[in-house]
Amino acid sequence: MKYRRLGQSDITISEIGLGCWTLGGLNWVEGHASGWASVDPKEIEKGIKTGVDAGINHFDNADVYGNGEAERLLASCIHNLGLKSESFVISSKVGHYKGTAAHAFEKNHIRRQCEQSLINLRRDYLDIYYLHHANFGPENKYLNEAAETMHALQSEGKIRVIGQSAYKSSQFEKTVPIIKPSVLQSWAHAMDTRFIESSSIVGQLLEKNKLSFVAFSPLNQGLLLDKFDPDNPPVFEWGDHRRNSPKFSQDSLKKLAPKLKALKSRFGSSASDLASIALRYVLNHPRVGGVIPGFRNERQVACNLTASQKILTEEDMTFIRNVFRKPDKKVTTAPRPEA
Repeated sequence: MKYRRLGQSDITISEIGLGCWTLGGLNWVEGHASGWASVDPKEIEKGIKTGVDAGINHFDNADVYGNGEAERLLASCIHNLGLKSESFVISSKVGHYKGTAAHAFEKNHIRRQCEQSLINLRRDYLDIYYLHHANFGPENKYLNEAAETMHALQSEGKIRVIGQSAYKSSQFEKTVPIIKPSVLQSWAHAMDTRFIESSSIVGQLLEKNKLSFVAFSPLNQGLLLDKFDPDNPPVFEWGDHRRNSPKFSQDSLKKLAPKLKALKSRFGSSASDLASIALRYVLNHPRVGGVIPGFRNERQVACNLTASQKILTEEDMTFIRNVFRKPDKKVTTAPRPEA
């Protein structure tokens, strides 16, 4: 296992970590499905042990994952395995669960959620605490309040490093100068590297501010493992956020199939072959601190760990990039309107 320092902090994480969203099981927040298919706690414990034995030291969690259940299950597994929680880098997030607050980024709500996450995780501090999104209310009403609260929690020793998660480049542009995080988080996978390309808006933000990027969904929720049959697309349970996702539709899976076939012809067709290249592809981008694929069992963790020894050449990287390159759009010039 290799390790990377987060930004300019003193925190070092394993380049392969464990994303804990799946640990929360089926879930709803304000009427919206926000979970995954339920997990077996014993299988999760086995998966964690396999990861820790291989050198994984980074676990990524959030208050909204099972509305606290994912945090509690992670803490139980670490305790049952006889491990010291302080030996690991554990993150959590606030923002998608507002409870009775008017907004999730109210000062008192951030504090309450931080304290509850500490209770759930059986810890005195969080190594990384993320603002889970960049919606700070009308006219960014809660942005400065959230920034001040996060820095206060850091000064008090409740959190070591501040993180910002977001879903658009413009959101990172808005928040980084004010929140002043050490680490950014969003999706990054071979099918979409918009946030981690050196020439991109976020890539330049990362470089200019000497920040690290933690990539969730590096396998694009299993799509890059060729585990879904286009002729028999998956049907997910109520409470699983994937249930109505268009990327699991028959049409989307059929469009993806030839691209996966190209990868398999060059790198091998097993789940481990595909996982290793998918994770290494993201990790080869310069400001990426780590990837946090989700897991349900020991087999999936072992599969993802193969990336720790994988090497991709420049030719391999170019091949993968070209497989998923979007065709250039024809540019047309609209006539100038009459003055």
